[in-house]
Formats: sequence, C-alpha cells, structure tokens
Amino acid sequence: MKLLVIGSGGREHALAWKLAQSPRVQKVYVAPGNGGTATETGLENTVLSSFPELINFAKKEQIHLTVVGPEAPLAEGIVDAFREAGLAIFGPTRAAAQLEASKDFAKQFMARHGLPTAKHASFTRAQDARAYVEKQGAPVVVKADGLAAGKGVVVAASVAEAMSAIDRMMLENSLGAAGARVVIEEFLEGEEASFIVLSDGAHALPLATSQDHKRLRDGDRGPNTGGMGAYSPAPVVTPGVHARVMREIIQPAISGMAKDGTPYVGFLYAGLMIDRASNPQTLEFNCRLGDPETQPIMLRLKSDLLGLLEHALAGTLEHAEAEWDRRAALGVVLAAAGYPEAPRKGDEIRGLPKPAEDCRVFHAGTRLDGGRLLASGGRVLCVTALGDSLKLARRRAYAAAESIRFEGMQMRADIGHRALKK
Repeated sequence: MKLLVIGSGGREHALAWKLAQSPRVQKVYVAPGNGGTATETGLENTVLSSFPELINFAKKEQIHLTVVGPEAPLAEGIVDAFREAGLAIFGPTRAAAQLEASKDFAKQFMARHGLPTAKHASFTRAQDARAYVEKQGAPVVVKADGLAAGKGVVVAASVAEAMSAIDRMMLENSLGAAGARVVIEEFLEGEEASFIVLSDGAHALPLATSQDHKRLRDGDRGPNTGGMGAYSPAPVVTPGVHARVMREIIQPAISGMAKDGTPYVGFLYAGLMIDRASNPQTLEFNCRLGDPETQPIMLRLKSDLLGLLEHALAGTLEHAEAEWDRRAALGVVLAAAGYPEAPRKGDEIRGLPKPAEDCRVFHAGTRLDGGRLLASGGRVLCVTALGDSLKLARRRAYAAAESIRFEGMQMRADIGHRALKK
C-alpha cells in the first residue's frame, strides 16, 4: 500500500521514515517534503499544496492513508476536506484543531472541563492588555492567540518586557493575524515536558515522554524558537506524574472534546509544567506531534506506526500497545544563521554522516539543488541518536553533529542538561 505524509519539516521526515518501515507499505509520498525525504529509501516527494491537488493525488495513487504533520493544514480543515472526499486521513478536524489554533479557545476549554492550567485573561485591545499587566506585575507570559510557528510566546521577566511583547503583537503586527488577540497568563514555575498521545475520540495511547529546549542558546537563554533539541524519555515525568497526567489532563481533554461535539482523533500534545511537588499543569495543547520531539520518539518506537494509526481511526486504541526501545534518544537541532528572527537560506551543507542503526539525521529546512544540499529554512537538520543512557545518546548525537558544516550554523551544546543533572 501507499501512504501520504503532509509537511516539509523534521517531524515529517521522521514520520515518513517510520511509516516506510511497515512491511505492508510500498511507498510513502511526502508533500512537499525536503532534501532528506527526497533521498530517503522508500520515500518520494511530490510538490503539491492545495487541498484539491492533494485529494486528486490521493485518489489517483490509491493512497491508503494520509497523515498530517503540521498544524496549519489541520487548522485550515484538511481532514474535513479529505473525509468529504471519502479518503482516510489521520488528524483532528478543523473544529477540534482549535485546541491549538486558538489559545483563547484552549484556555476556555480547559476552564470549562476542569483541567489544571494557569490563570489567564484574553484581550483584543492593546491598552486593555497593558492595563492588566500593570495590575498583575511580572513575571508574566504573553501569548499570541493564533498559530505563530512556535514564536508566539514571550515569558516576560519584567513589566516592560511584557509591554514590549504586547505592542509588537497587537500594534506592530509582528505575527500578523495570530497576534490580533493575546492571552496573558500567570507565570508557572517548574520543569516543562511534552506529553503526546494518540487519540481515537474516546481512548488515548500515550507515546514515550519527551522534553524539548525552546530557547536558542545554551543555558535556556535567548529568544524562543520552535525547538533546538529534544530527548526521550523525560525523567521529570515519573510513573506517578504519568498516571496523573493521563487521569487529570489527557482523558478529561478527550472526554471534553467529545462532550462539546468535536471528538478528537489524532495526535494530541499536552505541553506540561511540572512543579517541585510533581503537580502537572497544562501550558498548552498542540493538535499534532511536536518538532523536534518526534525525531527521538520515532527513533525509539519499535511498533508498527501504521498499525497504531489504524487502531486510532477504527476507535480501538484500547486494544493497542506501543513497544519502545529501552535506550534513550536525543536530538540536536542545527539551525540556520539568523534563526529565529531572519533565517538565511542557500548555505551549502556538507559532511552529513551516513545513517546508522543508532543515529540518523532528519532533515527539516533543506532542499536539493542538483548535487548540492542547501539550507532552506530556520531549523535545518536534527541529528538524533540512541544510547544505553541519555549521556551516551547525547555523546553519539554530538559526535555526528560535529562532522556537519554549513555557514552560520547554530547549535546548542547542552541538550539534555536538565535530565543529566538529576
């Protein structure tokens, strides 16, 4: 059978690579893909973007299942369009994808269904948002309501920093329509973790836990990014925390969506803040897999991913079980010069190591130009490795990353530092 993966990033490369390992899969098309998916065994890129083009392609090629990687097409209703055309597709509907597409929607949903989360207020006028911050003080978190590719959250240490963020989003339109409404939240202290599940609308199958690193520079300094690296498992998610997250956050979210008439089928990502007393709170929901968390998670997954997705679509996830490599996995992102504000494109990439059982380079912002591989986006590559311990996985990933060269390359040197301190 043939499959189709929508997207062009590192998440989609990892997803397509894993799906292609299924003995039942003949080929995985990736739309539009990148330089890595163009050369990966079992994968083929197809330059299609509009929903009608993708639907016609899926019908013509008799695609068994389409899997959506990024949030934008989900928020735009690609699942609704494919279903109306009678095609199998994995992901939430447009209505369900509002959990990520609107921070205000998500916060109201969490309050309505009693999920633990930070206190918040939403604003459509900058002067009202500024007055609220003046009253609340800092630290405080300013979030753009809409989709902003991981760049719509500012953790403001001072009132002045919060005011600047509000002005950039609401008055200067730095994020376009995404910043027309802002959500201002209380600052929560603790350690973040990514908790991702498969949902069939009623049941949830948790994937391996993970933790990513949002800040650009070592020591969690610099601007927020889409993610500069990730590892799995996340020690902060102890068995006790895991049970509480499933009981207090994941299951109430899935039940709540069903009660609201928008059953949630797809990957559901809960961004968590876990305090010193191991109490989990919900920072946000995403309606897809995280990037770069997907890369280490897929490297550890031993089960047939296609089979798990079919269970989710059939509503039988309670009968599914995911098997994981006992080894830890860690991924290091190599980013372009100027990322995240103004990533430079066109730099040639050299020195890519050959794929190995315990180490793979997943491509994100790359493209082929004849025989040359060029950077074409902010996050360019994610070097991901397995190891008997997180320390060994980290050593393997950095050793592979050191061989790669392109002008202006940015790379954090401390991925996994929180777990290694424990």
